[in-house]
Amino acid sequence: MDSALSSDAARLRGVPSVIHADADSFFAAVEQRDKPSLRGKPVLVGGNGPRGVVATASYEARRTGAHSAMPMSRARRLSPAAAVLFPRFEAYSAYSRVIMSELARLSPLVEPLSIDEAFVDLAAGPWESRVAEAAQAVRARIRERTGLAVSIGAGRTKLVAKIASDAAKPDGLLVVDPSDEDAFLLPLSVRAIPGVGPATAAALERLDVRLVTDLRHQRLDVLTETVGEAHGSSLYRLAHGIDLRPVAPSGERKSVGAERTYPTDIFGGETIARAVDAVTDEALRRLATHGGGARTVVAKVRFADFTTVTRSATLSQPSADPATLRAAAHEAVRGVGARDAVRLLGVSFHNLSPHAQLTLGWEEDTDTADLDRAVLDAREPEAGPVVGSSRRTIRGPLTAANARPGLDIEHPEHGRGWVVHVRGDEATVRFETHETPPARSRVIDLTTHPVTVVPPLAVVRFADTVDGPDPSS
Repeated sequence: MDSALSSDAARLRGVPSVIHADADSFFAAVEQRDKPSLRGKPVLVGGNGPRGVVATASYEARRTGAHSAMPMSRARRLSPAAAVLFPRFEAYSAYSRVIMSELARLSPLVEPLSIDEAFVDLAAGPWESRVAEAAQAVRARIRERTGLAVSIGAGRTKLVAKIASDAAKPDGLLVVDPSDEDAFLLPLSVRAIPGVGPATAAALERLDVRLVTDLRHQRLDVLTETVGEAHGSSLYRLAHGIDLRPVAPSGERKSVGAERTYPTDIFGGETIARAVDAVTDEALRRLATHGGGARTVVAKVRFADFTTVTRSATLSQPSADPATLRAAAHEAVRGVGARDAVRLLGVSFHNLSPHAQLTLGWEEDTDTADLDRAVLDAREPEAGPVVGSSRRTIRGPLTAANARPGLDIEHPEHGRGWVVHVRGDEATVRFETHETPPARSRVIDLTTHPVTVVPPLAVVRFADTVDGPDPSS
């Protein structure tokens, strides 16, 4: 180990007081919790349109080969018995608030990564010397309050804690003592290291680097020549277990974006359109890493005479759908009137929302290729959420037009339940909640026995929960 690494290694903690908590198969687990008839059965949450994508697959569905970011059509072929449900972001947000509030009881330093996972620095609270006890206690409290399983990994760095929580799944706890780090890390695939996605793994494969131990034996100059200066330096440090990133709760981010200054001015509608696509793709990668969606897209254009003009396009609701945001970017650029002698192009997303990341289009043509590319790109350098199109909150009488499998409904006589499917004026529903036994499907004539789409019970049940850190920060 060189002197710089040795110096940084001396700054590492002596105890595994960083934990990473991650709810297991979160969206699907919430659905199984709220719908007793689905417990122990395969569940797919996501879009069911021609280009629908799986947001989450339950462990039962995963055993058949289905997984998140997979086209729903393929997942249904692999798991034909699976229940396919429309995402209920209100329910997921309510459960998330409980999880984050319980983690905040351990320490004031909680860094949410997404709606269902976060780092916690136990050294900032009373649990630094009782890591396993703290982790077991918070897992038990979350299960008691929500019925959900949360896996936790603990180590002296974010790197080890995150990998340990993955290794602990499902429903487990793994504490990696500093003395055991090498035995834990070195046999792992390089894909276990954050920032090593398909492209980086392929580049490392050409160096015969497949395991973390292989990566550790590579020279720094070889890695930087192979994957770039910044990425190579980061991988070199992580392979040696050096990760000094603090657990850092951050304020709400106002915008994300990208811009590009061209060596020579660009001309012509088609050339500028291609340039807008390229800049927007970079902005989308950053949005995917940040998580959530945006309602406003701003284009910035600087002409050859250094005149700079900005224009914006605002959507009716927040979206994380790449096609929707790309179209809005082109609309904003057209508003500038950019056709000749463009020196700089920028695209940024504003009015960010955590909820757009939670829903995927049900009947819209969500572009699977764009979604997959956004997801894969977001994994380098840091894992990002599956993104998709945002949908409005559905309320009022249940009809064939607004019906979505999984929606919460209420009947004056039979009480609460959820939609299985609707055909014409007939709705197949199950009247059950997390507090009732599993129910059989019933067919209701909506013309004589109307039912109402209502908020999830979790929204009411957890209404008084004090919010933890905002996962969108």
